[in-house]
Amino acid sequence: MSLYDVPITSLKGFGKTRAELFSKLGIHSVGELLRFYPRTYSQWGEVTPISEISNGEKYLIKARVTSAVNTVRISGGRILSKVQVADDSGVIEIVFFNNKYISTMLKYSEEYYFYGKVNRDLYGFSMTSPEFKKESDMSSSITPIYNLTSGLTNRVVIGAQKQALSMLPETMVDPLPYDILKRYDLCTLRFALENIHFPCDESSLEKARKRLVFEEMLILNLGLRLLKNKKLTETSCKMHDDFTGDFIKTLPYTLTNAQKNAIVDCVNDMKNKKSPMNRLVQGDVGCGKTVVAAAVCFNAIKNGYQAAFMAPTEILAQQHYDNLSKMFEQFSIKVDLLVGSMTKSKKDKVREKLADGEIDLIIGTHTLITDDTKFKRLGCAITDEQHRFGVEQRSKLFKKGEQPHVMVLSATPIPRTLGLIIYGDLDITCINELPPGRKTVKTMLIDTKKRHRALSFIKNELDKGRQCYIVCPLVEEGELELESAQNYAAELMLDEFRDYPVGILHGKMKAKDKEQVMNEYTAGDILVLVSTTVIEVGVDVKNASVMMIENADRFGLSQLHQLRGRVGRGEHESYCILVSDNKGEDTQKRLSTMCRTNDGFEIADEDLRLRGPGDFFGNRQHGLPQLNIADFSDVNSLVKAQEAASYILEISPDLSKMEFKGLKAMIKLLFKSLDESTMN
Repeated sequence: MSLYDVPITSLKGFGKTRAELFSKLGIHSVGELLRFYPRTYSQWGEVTPISEISNGEKYLIKARVTSAVNTVRISGGRILSKVQVADDSGVIEIVFFNNKYISTMLKYSEEYYFYGKVNRDLYGFSMTSPEFKKESDMSSSITPIYNLTSGLTNRVVIGAQKQALSMLPETMVDPLPYDILKRYDLCTLRFALENIHFPCDESSLEKARKRLVFEEMLILNLGLRLLKNKKLTETSCKMHDDFTGDFIKTLPYTLTNAQKNAIVDCVNDMKNKKSPMNRLVQGDVGCGKTVVAAAVCFNAIKNGYQAAFMAPTEILAQQHYDNLSKMFEQFSIKVDLLVGSMTKSKKDKVREKLADGEIDLIIGTHTLITDDTKFKRLGCAITDEQHRFGVEQRSKLFKKGEQPHVMVLSATPIPRTLGLIIYGDLDITCINELPPGRKTVKTMLIDTKKRHRALSFIKNELDKGRQCYIVCPLVEEGELELESAQNYAAELMLDEFRDYPVGILHGKMKAKDKEQVMNEYTAGDILVLVSTTVIEVGVDVKNASVMMIENADRFGLSQLHQLRGRVGRGEHESYCILVSDNKGEDTQKRLSTMCRTNDGFEIADEDLRLRGPGDFFGNRQHGLPQLNIADFSDVNSLVKAQEAASYILEISPDLSKMEFKGLKAMIKLLFKSLDESTMN
């Protein structure tokens, strides 16, 4: 029996209340508990005699309990417990709050290790709520610290982990085959689990972490590849003809070779592969991905199917609707819009026409994947700004048709190694060429002392007939030293830009108000747009020549690159002004990267190296399984896990060989939504 089948309530001391607390952390079984790794560790260091301690510092002392625990109730119904402990050199008082069990945990005349911060008052030294252990438990000075929920203490989790480890079978089946362990110099699973929770020393902890990170990345990699293979079922959306030429000859501009190659990749997928297209088209800001998507939609529609185009924001959906409607108007292609802010009756009418097949191309937001949105014959599904969506949301759109072709777009350049993991279920095409005439944006970094000069520079641009964005990280007051977009806009209207029309745009506005502001800005009625990052993706106003970003140190490089991409889209020389007073070395290094290069892939590599993957995907990319210990910024482990996955799938493409039985089980656990048929 697997420990994943053993309920957490089988542990001693686990009643309903404690089990419910653990369930809040996603732990329902002993197996899940063992895979609930410490978030950090406390290293207690050397023992200090009580006579040598001083006020305000943390110490590890070894002392004997020399008094009974004295417990009293204080204001607010709280419990205060005090006990005296001593070593050969002195005495100190130990204080605990709201621990009704402490009198049973600390035995008179027994010796313990105490670790905590020392305070001194008129009555002498005290240590408040220290960590403590019996001498018999001090096999290591490294103590695990876990993520907790209200009502659950670290000590309880430690006790549970010790019980769970004692339940490991004498002979453990390791999910990683012996030759993989040997090839990558990895420890056994037993050693890893024992030393990730209770490391003997730093070397053992490092070995345990190395093995568990590798294992998790390997399982993620294998799972995504199997997910990709699962989609290799035959599509019912057959594309017999290529209509690309008919579409391209109507364009008022010439496509780059990279754009043409991307269209060829997609059309070849749709025409020649038995399985549906499942392709990521990735390219830097301004490389022209939208027209590639339009060509793909055009081919699907001309072959008799409907197409869906999902954008992350209503502003972007509206912009795509406007652009694609113009592109397709001469072909009598019916294009419509479906977004959350529309009235119910209007949404119902659009959905009815969509289900009847009267709409050829529907453009919308998450409304496209709701249960009440149905298609008559969906043949092609496109998601824009892929980092805002994920595997799960893509899958919902995919299920709106019978194995439709799927294309995802991303203007957030991803380092290739990271992309192979994040987009492991997709084929990848890169558009690595910008359209002719696309200007390089000049970027400069200033501190707030030079803000007045920057605003004067912006006024000069406005006087030439240009427009400007000013981006703030926040919408309202509430975070120290950061301007709110609303207050900042009001200040600009009253002072620097009192003679210029200023607008404001932020995520808390109603959709119709956002649309009105964007329409006024696009029309040139608003010259200065003060905004939060709601304008990060896709917004295309060719007359905008300056992007000024306040508190630039608060953004990741990839996000700054996206924001900078809102200017330089027309014929005018364009500028990006980064404002920051943060003089930290890492911050200066990051922001100077923005000034040095406009290459999104170089910026992505630097962002990954300096800050990890959070800047690409927020805390966690939607739709990917939750990782317990692996970190995408660990490129070395990523590369090795990918290499191992290729080796394993070469030996056994479906993991049916007995030696991969454990891996197969672990993949099922990580990818709980993966169909059984994929793994059998």
